[in-house]
Parts: sequence; structure tokens; C-alpha cells
Amino acid sequence: METHPIEQAAAWIWYPGDFEIRLHEKMSVARRARGVTYPAFWRLDRHYSNIKFRYTYDLPEEEHITVLAEGKLSLYLDGKDNYRSNKSSITLPAGRHQLEVSVYNDLEAPALYINGNNLRTGPSWEVTSYQNDWVSAGSWIFDQPDSPPSQYELDVSPLEAVSMELKNGHPLADFGRETFGYLRLHNLTGTGTVRLYFGESEAEALSPEECVNLDEFTVGDGTAAGQSEDGTYTLEEARALRYVWIHADGDVQWERVSLLYEYVPVTYRSSFRSSDSRLDEIYNMSLYTLHLNTREFFLDGIKRDRWVWSGDAYQAFLMNYYSFFDLDVTRRTLVALRGKDPVTMHINTIQDYSFYWFISLYDYYLYTGDFGFIRQYYDRAVSLMDFCLQQRNPEGFVQGREQDWVFVDWADFSNTGAVSTEQILFVRALEAMSIFASLMEDEDASARYGTVAEEVKVKTLSVFWDDSRGGLLHHRVDGETQPVLTKHASMFAMTYGYLSPEQKASVVQKVMLNPEVPRIRTPYMRFHELAVLCESGEQEFVYKELQSYWGGMMDLGATSFWEEYDPSLAADEHYGMYGMPFGKSLCHAWGAGPVYLLGKYFLGVRPLTPGYATYTVEPQLGGLTWMEGTVPAGPGDIEIYMDQEKIRVRSTHGQGVLKYTRGGQTLEAAIPGNGAWVEVGLV
Repeated sequence: METHPIEQAAAWIWYPGDFEIRLHEKMSVARRARGVTYPAFWRLDRHYSNIKFRYTYDLPEEEHITVLAEGKLSLYLDGKDNYRSNKSSITLPAGRHQLEVSVYNDLEAPALYINGNNLRTGPSWEVTSYQNDWVSAGSWIFDQPDSPPSQYELDVSPLEAVSMELKNGHPLADFGRETFGYLRLHNLTGTGTVRLYFGESEAEALSPEECVNLDEFTVGDGTAAGQSEDGTYTLEEARALRYVWIHADGDVQWERVSLLYEYVPVTYRSSFRSSDSRLDEIYNMSLYTLHLNTREFFLDGIKRDRWVWSGDAYQAFLMNYYSFFDLDVTRRTLVALRGKDPVTMHINTIQDYSFYWFISLYDYYLYTGDFGFIRQYYDRAVSLMDFCLQQRNPEGFVQGREQDWVFVDWADFSNTGAVSTEQILFVRALEAMSIFASLMEDEDASARYGTVAEEVKVKTLSVFWDDSRGGLLHHRVDGETQPVLTKHASMFAMTYGYLSPEQKASVVQKVMLNPEVPRIRTPYMRFHELAVLCESGEQEFVYKELQSYWGGMMDLGATSFWEEYDPSLAADEHYGMYGMPFGKSLCHAWGAGPVYLLGKYFLGVRPLTPGYATYTVEPQLGGLTWMEGTVPAGPGDIEIYMDQEKIRVRSTHGQGVLKYTRGGQTLEAAIPGNGAWVEVGLV
């Protein structure tokens, strides 16, 4: 056992992934609807309750250390002396010794904090779950003895209601736009019951029998349980809302209503401005939508479901790389989604969502270059892929089992048999695993994954491609490909580069731009649809779609973007979904797609090698007369300005290539990472 270097500062440590898994467990039972709890409908993994840490030190003299644990602890020196004590201060002998600490906690993830002049807990410590698995300990920002991991909370900030008006004799508070937090009533007095009806829309708040979220509490003799000394009553649970309709009986009164807005303090590293102020509004509202759903994890929506879904997260990760570049939320989400072994069910019970996890993990590596994270969770990637490989039918295609949900999209088509979209995603997941195995220096495994990927890809294109209809048919049942054409498989095949130039051209004209092919209803798949069209040079078409689709939500009063938008609906019909009049989420992460589309395909920034060591910038106006913006590039930033006559670019990281067209020729210019502007003319 080698002697480890001294940690820079003491930090709480735990078994890697267990903090995230325990936090995910808490979040997965936080959903409420009309006072009823709705736990996630998949297996919720738990932290290891009994773990052991170890560390080898070499001290020139004896040292007093502070030892704290979340759980019950036993401390051993050189495998024999038990320093078990109720005291938090312990003296260690000088010299070279191995320190081991067992921690047990069945409620929260066991964690350890040791601080001395030389000996401190940190990521160089090792930990085991008693399964022959000594691994590097997990740690994060918890470096204070009185702030252990179990007490992690998001930040809060006061937010005032912008208006208050009576509706049928009861005050309706409006906070001006979609938000999330703890409602507060100030200087609460009187005796009686207060009933609160929350709404993302005014119509929802004014519907006591149908609103998704409501609360009730009692005030007696001028106070309510939990009311502060200054008379402020704060709800125990945070809610998604814009409006709240307040009903009070008896003589209950209050001075004003406010909110403790709850959020993750991300940095807005990206920007976008253009000749179209409406497009700028769409971009900024997309950023806000993404931020509201950037929480303990990337959630689907802040009202419903408030769960961690792999397909939703796949898109949120990509949006995040073009906006906040917050890697803490990204890593937490990836760890929570994967959970623990054994694997008996697909992530979120959805076949495609397992594949999205692999693809998301690869994207993380591409955008960050963080191989350490890949290495730490490689074994869990292997076991999940082993499970996926077992779900292949006799033809070699992955196929959903009876207990699986093959989702693809909210659309009216059958997902029986082998679905072509699933095969394309499976191929991409296998390619990611081939890369991971090579990084782990397991070339045999890399070759195996690569071989299966190529076999499935070739066979998928062979049996699903329809020349006459110009794209990939949807599914294959009992060995026969069904004559159903959808956009999904073709657009993913284009995204991942699996089609020939002729096939790409066919897909664009005969599938993507063909009004007879069933249209995509949700921002979820519009994200991929519009990305593919941008890849095909159809930025002007995409610009118009951003205006009509996302702009259409704004025209209806949206202050954040929705889970679904159907322009044919009227009035309050827009708010219904899942058989509930207000079941639709009006703040959904997958609605923030313009952040990604404008950053990657209009400003034109994309990494070529991990961590933005190299990258390209290929801006496209797409019908605008000018645009400017910033895109985060790992530790640096890339700034772009473009009008009809010139492009100006500068970067503070990596080595880039500016690609542009002048006089019908495609040209290139080097972008140094020293912050100097590079300017080229277009005429």
C-alpha cells in the first residue's frame, strides 16, 4: 500500500456514487399531486449501508485528528487496534501506518470526515463495500465539519409577487413568470384554515378541483405551526407555480405574499443576440427553462414529474454544454440514472433510455475530456451493456420484452417487434462502449463492441431502409418489416453519420420535409428533428420553425417552454395532457432546445476532440442579418460575431478552425486559444 499525498483540505468522503444515489432516492419520492405522493415507478437503488475507508499515512510525529462520521464508526490502526470512541478527537502515532474506518448508516449514505494538520480525508482515500472493490472515495464540495452530505440543499432567494387581485373574493398572487419555491405569507394573524391552489397558468390556479398542486394549513390564535417569530409562515414543500389562489376562512389575514425561490446557482456562460429580437427572447426563455429544471439533477419538469428521466437528461446535458457547462449536475444525473447492479430492468424501465445513458456518457467525455469519471463508472457501463446485449431477438435486433417500455416518442404508432430507432440508438451505445473499452486499454472488449455495432448497423440499414419512401421504416414484426414510415429512425441515423450522402438527401426531402409523414408533436423529438435539418444546411427552415413553434408558445403567454405544443388547440385546451386538464408541464427541460440549436448550428461551435482540445466554428446566419454570442468551451469561451460581410471569432482555450464560405469556396482559418480576434471577410 503506497503512502498518499496530503489532501489540500479536509472533505467529507463516501462510497462513489452513493451520495448521488441517496439524493436521487429522495428526489424520486418528492412528486406530489393534490397532496398525494407519487413515487417513481422503477426500482430505487440505495446506498451501501456498511462501508470501510482506508488510508496509509507517514507522520513525523503523533497527530491529533478530528473524526466525524455520518453513521456509526469504528477506527482501526494497522488492522488490529480499535480506536472506537465517542470522542471526535483522536491521537494517532507517528510513523507509517494504515488507518481503516468502518462506517454504518442505513438511513443516509455513510460518510467520513477527518481533519488534522497533515492527515485529512479526500479523494485519495479508498473505500470498499466489502465486495472486493477497493475504489477511490467519492467527494464533492462538502469541506466543513458541520455540513455533511446528507444536509445538502439548493440555494434560495426571496422573490416578491408582482401583482395581487381578487378573483371571486379571494386574492390571486402572480409572480410574473414560471418559478419554483416555498410560498411565504408575512405577518400572518387570526384563526382559521388557509387553502392554497397553485397554477403554472391562471386557469389552473383558479381551478380548485383540477389544479395539480394544492396545500392547506391551519392558523390558531394568530400563529401556524412552523411560523417564525416575525410572523412569516413558510410552506414546508416547494412548488412549481406562477400563480397561487389563496382561500382563507375565519379572520385569517396577512400583510403580503412572497416566495423563497429555490435554485442551483449556475453561471450563465453562454449568450445569443441577433437581428431578430423575438429569436433573442426565445433563446433567453430557453435558458430560463433549462435553469428551472437544473436542480439536484436535470429534471424533466418542475411541476410534473420532477423525476430523472434518461431521455430528457440526454437533451439537457447537450443544452447544458452550450449554456451553463455545469458538470456537477451532469455527473450527479449520470450516476443517479445508472444506479447499482444487478441490472434487471432498463433505465426508467425504457429500452431507449438505457441507450441514451451510454450516448450521454460519451458526450460528457467529448465535451469535457474527463476520463477519470469514465474510468470510475466503467464497470457499471459494462454490466448495463451486458444486460442490453441479452435483449436481442434471433435476428440480432434489440427488442422490448413484455415488461419493457419501448417509448421513442409520444406518438400514435406501434412499438411492437424490433423498432428501427432502437437499433440506431443501440449501435451508437455500442460505439460508445467500444471507445470506453479502448480508453481502459481493453482492446479485445473494444473490438467486440465495435463488431456488434457494425453488424447491427449494416443489418438495420438493410432490412429497414425503403428506397421508394426514402427513409427507414419504423418496425419489424415476426421477421417482416412493416410499411410504416416515421421520422425518428432516419433522423437519428443521420445524426450519427450512418447514411450515405444520397440517403441523407433522400431523408431530408422525402421524410423530414414531407408533410405526409406524421409530424412530431413534442419539443422532445423536435430537438432531434431540427438538429438533423441544421446538419443538412436547412438553418433558414429551422429559423422559421423556432419562430412559429417556440414563438407560438410565447404568443400564448408562456414564460417558460412547455412539454408539448399543438397550435391547433384552443384556449385552456393547451394545458391538458395525460387525461388531466392541467397535466401538461409548462416548464419542461426538453422545451429548451433552442439553446442547443442556436449554439451548435447557428453560432456553429462543436468540439472535435475531448475537452475542446480542438474544435470547429462554422457559423450560419440562417436568414438573420447578424448575430453574436458566446459558447462555453471547457475551461474557456468562444465568442462569435457574424453579419453578411464578415465573421469575427476569438477563443480562450484549445485550437480551433473557423470554417466559412466565400465566393462559393469553403475556406478555413485557424483560431488560436489566446483570446485574439480572428476576422474573415465573406464578400
